[in-house]
Amino acid sequence: MDDPAPVGVAERVADLPHDPEDLIGGQARRVAEPLLERITPHECHDEEADAIPGVEVVHPHDVRMIERGTEGGLATEPLATHPAGGDLGRQDFDGDDVTQGAVAGSEHGAHAADAGQAQDFVPIADRALHGIEGRRLHPAENVAALADGRSGPDNRGAMPALSCRVLGPVRITVAGADAPAELLWRKHVALLVYLARSPRLSRTREHLVGMLWSDRNEKQARHSLSEALRVLRRVLGDASVRADVDQVGLVADAVSLDCDRFAELCGRGEWAAATALVDGEFLEGLAIPEASEFENWLGAERMLWRTRALEALERRAVAELERGDAPAAAQTALRAVALDRASEAAARTAMRALALAGDRAGALQVAEELARALGGTLGAKPSAETQRLVERIREARIGRRVIGAPAPPAARPRAPLVGRAAELAELTGAWRRAQAGRGQVVLLEGEPGEGKTRLLEELLARARLDEATVAATRAVAADVSMPWSALAGLLASGLADAPGITGAPPEALAAFAQLDPDLGERFRSAVPAMAPGDALGAAVRAIAAERPVLLALDDAQWLDGETLTTLPALARDVTAQPVLLLLGIARGSPAAERLDSLRSHLGRDLEGAVIRLGRLDGDSLRGLVHWALPRYTADEAERLVRRLEGDTAGIPLLAVAMLEAVVRGFAPPPAPNPPAWPSPKRTLIDSLPGDLPPAVIGVICQRFRDLPEPAQHVLGAAAVLGDRLSAGRLVRATGLARAVVEETLDLLEWNRWLVADGRGYVFAAPIERAVLLQEMITPGQARRYRAAASA
Repeated sequence: MDDPAPVGVAERVADLPHDPEDLIGGQARRVAEPLLERITPHECHDEEADAIPGVEVVHPHDVRMIERGTEGGLATEPLATHPAGGDLGRQDFDGDDVTQGAVAGSEHGAHAADAGQAQDFVPIADRALHGIEGRRLHPAENVAALADGRSGPDNRGAMPALSCRVLGPVRITVAGADAPAELLWRKHVALLVYLARSPRLSRTREHLVGMLWSDRNEKQARHSLSEALRVLRRVLGDASVRADVDQVGLVADAVSLDCDRFAELCGRGEWAAATALVDGEFLEGLAIPEASEFENWLGAERMLWRTRALEALERRAVAELERGDAPAAAQTALRAVALDRASEAAARTAMRALALAGDRAGALQVAEELARALGGTLGAKPSAETQRLVERIREARIGRRVIGAPAPPAARPRAPLVGRAAELAELTGAWRRAQAGRGQVVLLEGEPGEGKTRLLEELLARARLDEATVAATRAVAADVSMPWSALAGLLASGLADAPGITGAPPEALAAFAQLDPDLGERFRSAVPAMAPGDALGAAVRAIAAERPVLLALDDAQWLDGETLTTLPALARDVTAQPVLLLLGIARGSPAAERLDSLRSHLGRDLEGAVIRLGRLDGDSLRGLVHWALPRYTADEAERLVRRLEGDTAGIPLLAVAMLEAVVRGFAPPPAPNPPAWPSPKRTLIDSLPGDLPPAVIGVICQRFRDLPEPAQHVLGAAAVLGDRLSAGRLVRATGLARAVVEETLDLLEWNRWLVADGRGYVFAAPIERAVLLQEMITPGQARRYRAAASA
């Protein structure tokens, strides 16, 4: 327009036109009124003169702001009415450059250019968000236009510490404080970050103009760039911004970007620290639709940092899984899924973590959302690898229960695996080597209650999700005198159903048919059977040709002599096969010496390791207390830790049971002083129930009383009748309906009173059985259970 009418002055910020899209994060607070006065320009203009004497004209798109603060929305503050002095005269204005009813401060691009008094009336570009109080300034004053909270002149020398968060919603701080509002305009932020991410921190003026101001003529574009650079100099200092006729750049270390710190941490493998910096997309919320070149660059940067963030989150989740913290791994993996819902790698990591954390429903929900995302954005389906993982999650089992299946309402929550990160890492390392074709033998030793069974189960669950053949059984004292009972247990727990077993020699299958009548129906053969030990080796080699194999024998000190004698030969036969032979051994049991021969081969002709567990230290007990009683104060938690140390001696089984009882309101009796247990060199193996502290005995009895009446009958009968029991025998002993007994057995499994394999049920902790026999089962009940079971 050639002859614009005088521009009015807004009396309130609310009168100024603005767009909600100008805000990144939607947060704002009061913007202080800047001061105007004579300012000597820092930046050389390419124009011969300003469009208006004494006033710089700024395009409206340059002044959309990223407001800072903690309260959502823009706070409006009343402004005084300002008389407009003078008129603008005839100037060549772009119709968008100045809008009626708007006022701008000098940080918006309007400043006094003459050496005399400042103008009372200052135009503002459209959508500017600052109000200005007009006044006359003394010519001798040297006060720069101040942004929100600024109380000093422009920074012409020393470089402040400017940090910019770009991995998520933009946040800029200067010397630890919120950045001045003038720096938070969209294109000022874009210019700052673009320069900081540019090679050698420098670009040509022509390049920057084309990147951010290609929607206007060259004179206006160069003018806008000059004003943006002036703002950078005000905040960073003259020494931090390099500019000449052709080049514009930043000095090294002028700006600190969190993405640079992220890359540095990733390079060192510090995945937890790196992912703590990831809060969303690169420059989340920033958009400059009129700058197409910048939008293209922004899209490429977002893809780059999204990919890097996904990798870091996945690596962190894997590391958390390797140390046994499945819930934390699930949270980390779900962050990766939220970052890219079409990433199959992120979804697979999340599904594995959720399944191992016991949330199968959550894992399957991730799979469904992935399928929708792939179909909706790419018109594709999940890969075969992802589909196989989904099927394994649907089918994978721990004992008789499906991973993550909904637990009964009375089921005990599973305690986190604390204090076992090193042992789990060593165990999973052996499994990885076995998967690579290097047969392994691992002996996992621990006192009863120290958690060897839990650690073994953790590996079994991972192996099942790895598309491996898993067969696991648990020996009891009665098995010692039953030839090939351990081999029969492996066949019943998965070995007989493994893919590839039909590739074993017919003579081997005939041997298996002799051990299990059910197998005789499947593997009918007229050929003579080979020796069971040789048949086991032949079958394992045939199965390993299809997929990796994990054979687990818990409480291996009770293995029958025939199977035990076969193990060294089996291990030698599979040294070049993807097979892991894992044996759990109760340290302190005299029968454990039977494994000494196999132990002597490790490191000589067999590759493998001996992993020894210990009791939990104070830090691990604190972790359990925090899990069970997160609302306890530090002093309360510390007192409970000391009580656990005295009453449980750091044995995980007893510590978890005692904490669960405290959660339910159990008040432990006063502790003896000094503690009477454990005495030196005593374990749960050689401890009688009466040797245990009263608090531990009380916890076990309280858990029993909390069970429903049918569960008390079934558990009491199991304690009386012996080591391994079938459901049918418990039906006879209790007189309960079979459906009731089977439902009750599921509950007892969930609450970890019993564990199951293909041959029946055994007590998870023999010491608990001993306490129940002494404290909760009368001699008359015991006689009735035995008589009914034998009828």
